[in-house]
Amino acid sequence: QVQLVESGGGLVQAGGSLRLSCAASGSIRSINSMGWYRQALGKQRELVAVVTSVGVTTYANSVKGRFTISRDNTKNTVYLQMNSLKPEDTAVYYCNAYGMMLTSGTYYPEYWGQGTQVTVSS
Repeated sequence: QVQLVESGGGLVQAGGSLRLSCAASGSIRSINSMGWYRQALGKQRELVAVVTSVGVTTYANSVKGRFTISRDNTKNTVYLQMNSLKPEDTAVYYCNAYGMMLTSGTYYPEYWGQGTQVTVSS
């Protein structure tokens, strides 16, 4: 059974920092890209940042210069360091794995975590 387990969310004041982690567990052979999305109340889910298996990163314009995505392929874990947080960063943050191949040969085009709440107070 495969799981993406997020951690690190919480309540922080504007200007503060949080670090999110997402660990993929199970009999995983490889994961193409891993990323973070967020969904604020009443809004659509949006991309925050993505990192490929070779370390190429993509960021939403709204978080460039403030957030840093990184990945440990040996642990199938992706991190999101969030600095200079703003109230508008408040959302549920979801971890996503693209192109996940299991040792059994099962392939998942994409897989989602359950989400972790980030709340930034003004």
